Amino acid sequence: MKSSRVLQPIVQESTPSLIAAQLRRLIAEGALQPGAQLVEADIAKDLGVSRGPIREAIQRLTQEGLLLSIRNRGVFVAEFDDSDIRDIYEARTAVEKAAAGMLADGDHARAGAELLKRVERMDKARAAGDETGVSEADIAFHERLVELAASPRLSKMHATLLTETRMCLNRLQGRYDDESVRVAEHRGIAEAIRDGKRDLVMDRLDAHKDDAIARLLPAQEANSPAAS
Repeated sequence: MKSSRVLQPIVQESTPSLIAAQLRRLIAEGALQPGAQLVEADIAKDLGVSRGPIREAIQRLTQEGLLLSIRNRGVFVAEFDDSDIRDIYEARTAVEKAAAGMLADGDHARAGAELLKRVERMDKARAAGDETGVSEADIAFHERLVELAASPRLSKMHATLLTETRMCLNRLQGRYDDESVRVAEHRGIAEAIRDGKRDLVMDRLDAHKDDAIARLLPAQEANSPAAS
């Protein structure tokens, strides 16, 4: 999934958080590809700011694991190997299972109904052949699932994991012969939450994780629970 967007000058007061947000978005969307080098001077010129806040923004993204600083070489967009991908999906699923458990024990009917609306948006994008739209709806579904739990700490942890997930989703494009499979997985999760079936929610979140890992790491697909 590639984006045509480029860095835009910040018209309000420049802060490291605003700059980090722009860079984070471009990394997530694939406009800044894994392995790409970031040059402070070039970014400062594009944004029309000094190098000080650029340096601080880069430090923030390095701490988040989205950038890698290599001594005497520079700063690069992180590249994920197989173990990184597994770790990202395991961590994200752990956060989502905690949030989903809270939803299943609370007003699960309302939460499930809202998540099903996200699924319908995904299905409309699928029907239109909009693969990027499907991925965006995918992210929106998971983001809303955690938001509905109303846990600031879960949301904070999930935010960074979603940026890394977006990077993985760029690699998932073309891995589905039929996007309806992807839609069905999300619908199943939403329906289990709606019905307050806690154990089923957990099983379906795990199955969703296993399926994504199997598609991202085809060599291990035969040993994945998703392949059985």
